[in-house]
Amino acid sequence: MIHVVTAENMQDYAGALDQAFHLRHRVFVEELGWSNLARPDRREIDEFDDEHAIHLLALDESETVIGYSRLLPTTRPYLLPMVLPQLCEGTAPSGANIVEWGRICVAESARTSGRRLNPTALALMTAIVEWGLPRGITSFVSEMPTSWILRLLQLHLRAIPLGLPHEIEGEEIVAVEAAFDRRSLRQLQNKRGDIRSVLAPPRTSVARLAS
Repeated sequence: MIHVVTAENMQDYAGALDQAFHLRHRVFVEELGWSNLARPDRREIDEFDDEHAIHLLALDESETVIGYSRLLPTTRPYLLPMVLPQLCEGTAPSGANIVEWGRICVAESARTSGRRLNPTALALMTAIVEWGLPRGITSFVSEMPTSWILRLLQLHLRAIPLGLPHEIEGEEIVAVEAAFDRRSLRQLQNKRGDIRSVLAPPRTSVARLAS
């Protein structure tokens, strides 16, 4: 399931977050070669991992982090305009209904081969829509390989490029804004073959009930 970690419940996920930062380092630094993100402790953390960040953790039955992504509010400085402004032609999207989706990664043990969508990545995307819609969030901004745009459209997210692609670390990357609604959630559920929620129950609620 996907666990949503915020400043309010971060103390319940200290170990899992540490795993997530190590996963980010393995994927982005060691596999993809983003050497500017390297750290001696092999935990990939940046200036946006503050109290405003929302971490989506995919945990397996043994509490191992097998997938991760991060949401940032666009009403504050966020990665696209601050780090990759060349990807956006014009003013970067901003609003209470828009988040930035980034640092998307899946552990090697949870990866699949072939053309079908990775189940862990699909669950992470479903979590954004399922968690976001009740909170008035209706779109996300993301920087991604150009090939992902077709995937988003197939999942019934209305993806619009914010500029032309640029080569970053040897790959063509484009910034998009992808709008979603209830139809997007239904399509994501259809692709998963499961209409049940991907969101894990809040751990703090369980702790209060047990006390």
